[in-house]
Amino acid sequence: MTDTTDAPDIRALILRDPDLILEDQALMQALLAADRKAYGRKVVDLRGVLVERLEERLDRLQDTHREVLAAAYDNVAGMNQIHRASLALLEPADFEGFLTVLTRDVAPMLGVEVIRLALEVPGAEAGSSIGPGALREAVIGLPEGGVDAYLTLGRNVAPRAVTLRRADPPLDDVYGEHAGRVHSEALLRLDLGPNGPIGVLALGAADARRFNAEQGTDLITFFAAVLERTLRRFVA
Repeated sequence: MTDTTDAPDIRALILRDPDLILEDQALMQALLAADRKAYGRKVVDLRGVLVERLEERLDRLQDTHREVLAAAYDNVAGMNQIHRASLALLEPADFEGFLTVLTRDVAPMLGVEVIRLALEVPGAEAGSSIGPGALREAVIGLPEGGVDAYLTLGRNVAPRAVTLRRADPPLDDVYGEHAGRVHSEALLRLDLGPNGPIGVLALGAADARRFNAEQGTDLITFFAAVLERTLRRFVA
């Protein structure tokens, strides 16, 4: 038997603020279910069916809303990362300083474990280190045609300016001893001017989901443009 001792108080509370019930989804569903029972099994409650469908649509809209908000936040966070990294690369006055910032500061800004700059050098052996001083491993030499061969994995397709993908072995020619840590990568093909070498900046991430072909490339393309203009001062 239902205890009705507080029924007047509950009724008064509901009359003062009906939203207490209307905004409580579980309570509304319980009331509608009780209402349907009153009709009996032989009566079809079209209103109840309509309400259920509206609730399903509302749930889907709320899920979509959350997904859109999450994507917007991710996009803003990504934009801030790219802007910070781009500004950092504009500071160094020489090539060695540029490489130091690129490998020490920019890598964590972009959420990657390894950054390598690979340049085509006549007569170079694939994977040879050609950077200055202590930063020898930061710049990798590739033979002529080595950049496009790595970007396309030897397939007969045109290389793209930006390639985002799961890392496919062999990676030793670019990442050297760090190849085992790389499970996805962003590859930026670099145009270093008519007198500069063909190059590619390889961003290697331990997270296999960090880069994939379904992601947008607008922000990383902007970063590549900043990188090209900065590098031309040093290697062109």
